[in-house]
Amino acid sequence: MTRPVPMVEILRGDFVESRHEGHAAITCADGGIVEAWGDPGMVILPRSSAKMLQALPLLESGAGAGLSTEQLALACASHSGERRHVLLVNRWLTALGLDDSALLCGPQPSRDPEHRLWMDRAGREVTRVYNNCSGKHAGFLTLAKHLGAGPDYVDQEHPVQRAVRQAIEETCDEESPGLGIDGCSAPNFAVSLAGLARAMARFASAGGSGGVRDVAMSRLVDAMIAHPDLVSGQGRACAALMDSAREPLAVKTGAEGVYVAILPERKLGIALKIADGATRASEVAMAALLARLGAIAESHPVLNRDIRNWDGLATGVVRPVAGLGTPPRG
Repeated sequence: MTRPVPMVEILRGDFVESRHEGHAAITCADGGIVEAWGDPGMVILPRSSAKMLQALPLLESGAGAGLSTEQLALACASHSGERRHVLLVNRWLTALGLDDSALLCGPQPSRDPEHRLWMDRAGREVTRVYNNCSGKHAGFLTLAKHLGAGPDYVDQEHPVQRAVRQAIEETCDEESPGLGIDGCSAPNFAVSLAGLARAMARFASAGGSGGVRDVAMSRLVDAMIAHPDLVSGQGRACAALMDSAREPLAVKTGAEGVYVAILPERKLGIALKIADGATRASEVAMAALLARLGAIAESHPVLNRDIRNWDGLATGVVRPVAGLGTPPRG
């Protein structure tokens, strides 16, 4: 097994204080690896980076035929529990004849400081709809209703999760060796990093005019690109990278240092995993790989993130290691 390689470093003064190592793969539509760092064959839990894969059965089954682009973006989202996120998911649940209690993800406080402060002052209860995965779960509920299946849609043997596993294995072109239970209680099926990148390249290559899966992939990518604010939230890296990209781009973070990107104009997919699970490193590493491809500016703020002390002074920077964000010669 190839060891992880340095990808991100923390500079404080003239000292490199820490380094984050990881693995990454850039893959084309036929599954070929364009570039790789570390071990692209490493098996990982993709966590929330796989949400567009988990949403495929929603569209392929016909259950999501009438869903809006906002709903599809939320089905792929790790949203911040902002007021708009919560309103849209609640409306989706109401349209299903359900309420917050049908969601099997746990309650999670809003990540929006202003909305959280308003909730505290108003004495509002933190409910399940605020969970960053509530849009994905609304999609699961929509599929479960369409299939006439029971309410325990996070059980790995439930028809919803069997369909999710099949979609992941077919799109990554490999059999999943197992699963872990995600923070939202849904199964998270393990895949190789190269397999995950291969799936992203297939999303990137979808033209919307082929078979059922091609159309489903295209709709999900278009929805993510159209609504970066729903895929993540204000001030977060996913939205910042998509909002200021030089070309249409869908990116998605996952817990424990996982990140993926879909580049439709190039028909490329990217997947990376930071070995120590640090989100601060996965964000910078993904920005570096996008800059390497020319998809974002080399001066993009996510590439070099200030570290500030309690007095607000910039005391250091989180940055990619030399050469990671630079296009290769030749």
